[in-house]
Amino acid sequence: MAKDKKQNRPKAITPKGFRDYFGSEVIERNQMLQKIAEIYHSYGFEALESSAVETVEALGKFLPDIDQPNEGVFAWQEDDQDWLALRYDLTAPLARVYAQYRNELPTPYRRYSMGPVWRNEKPGPGRYRQFYQCDADTVGSASIAADSEICMLLCDTLENVGIAEGDYKIKANNRKVLNGILESMNIQETSKRDAILRTVDKFDKVGESGIRQLLGKGRLDASGAYIDGVGLADGEADIVVAFLTSKGSNIETTLKNLKNLIGSSEIGLEGVNELETMAGLFEAGGYGSNKISIDPSVVRGLGYYTGPVYEAELTFEIFDEKGRKRQFGSVSGGGRYDDLVKRFTGQAVPATGVSIGVDRLLAALKEKGRARASGLGPVVVTVMDRDRISDYQKIVTELRNASIRAEVYLGNPKNFGNQLKYADNRGSPAAVIEGTEERESGTIQIKDLILGKKLSEAATLEEWKDRPSQFTVRRDELVQKIKEILNSYK
Repeated sequence: MAKDKKQNRPKAITPKGFRDYFGSEVIERNQMLQKIAEIYHSYGFEALESSAVETVEALGKFLPDIDQPNEGVFAWQEDDQDWLALRYDLTAPLARVYAQYRNELPTPYRRYSMGPVWRNEKPGPGRYRQFYQCDADTVGSASIAADSEICMLLCDTLENVGIAEGDYKIKANNRKVLNGILESMNIQETSKRDAILRTVDKFDKVGESGIRQLLGKGRLDASGAYIDGVGLADGEADIVVAFLTSKGSNIETTLKNLKNLIGSSEIGLEGVNELETMAGLFEAGGYGSNKISIDPSVVRGLGYYTGPVYEAELTFEIFDEKGRKRQFGSVSGGGRYDDLVKRFTGQAVPATGVSIGVDRLLAALKEKGRARASGLGPVVVTVMDRDRISDYQKIVTELRNASIRAEVYLGNPKNFGNQLKYADNRGSPAAVIEGTEERESGTIQIKDLILGKKLSEAATLEEWKDRPSQFTVRRDELVQKIKEILNSYK
């Protein structure tokens, strides 16, 4: 008789580049998103939830360092017709939404959006294929005030989630200035301009000498691999580096340095004038250079930016995996993209916006000890008699009706100690105990699990007597006593 083939079981592993999020992580993220949404909403932005799936044609080719439209995204063909893909950001879907509903939406249209995006890229440490973004955009306004407002919004958002003033810096620049410099250098080829943009965007990672090498013949990276350079002559590279390092001791000096670099370029002068206008609006709004600065080193690598660009950088120090000090770095970026909607409508529609990297910002808050999942676990109603489960269900319903998070223990009730261990693992503030004796006397026992843990770690036997963590109350006092325990740990 032939033996049955051994059944191949699927491996219980998370796909490469993805991760699972559990209780406290989800709560921490949701609490942070709520604080971000408070600021976005206070600025007049309206919520939008767009589809997680778009046509590849609608997404277009805007991923940096990707040559083909459906490279870098998770894409599939729909019944030999359109190619569909998971969205790689929240901006491209916004362009599609605005083009589709523009006759029904107000102009300008101010929206914020939060949710996961997907990148089909090689994962690495801290680099996942699915991550959260949180965007705010204004579509339909050419006013530089819209760009200035985004920078102010970033300040308020970071402070509202727990990043203190002095621990962050918003840096603003204008792509028109760099375009003017490239124009004065007579660099017209789009592919070469894009290569320069992607290169100078690495300035904060590789420094001035690294940028000079990448603008020229190339350089060896940390792994020993050789990275081809853009191929600029030394004199041309000098001009680009001068632009990146033109920040002065104050805004006036910075703007003067930029004017000297752009020569007679009209587009470059337009960019400098816009930066000057933004600086005036920052001052008028009470956002000084300690919060927002004009910094030419901010370029942003994406090709669709057409004017002001900005980044939010966290300036406090952390320790890397080797124990070395380093700054946390950028958690947000954005800019003006006046040609993105044009792809759908054929008409230029001005737009500007910003995206916050939710996972990086949450990691920053944890570094500062400011991200904790507020809220305790559920009150656990223990089961002393499995034949009285309906009575215990009445207790838990009473607690829930009083807006108290609660659950009945649903495991094997034979070992009471295991029930209390379960409650501890759930982070429960209290356990409710009602045996036959309590039921007959109209009482109920409450065990303050948080106090009990503290006392067991640090208290003497005398202190146990003075502050009992388990006590008996009348049955009709249950809700009141549980609320008192919960309030004491807020």
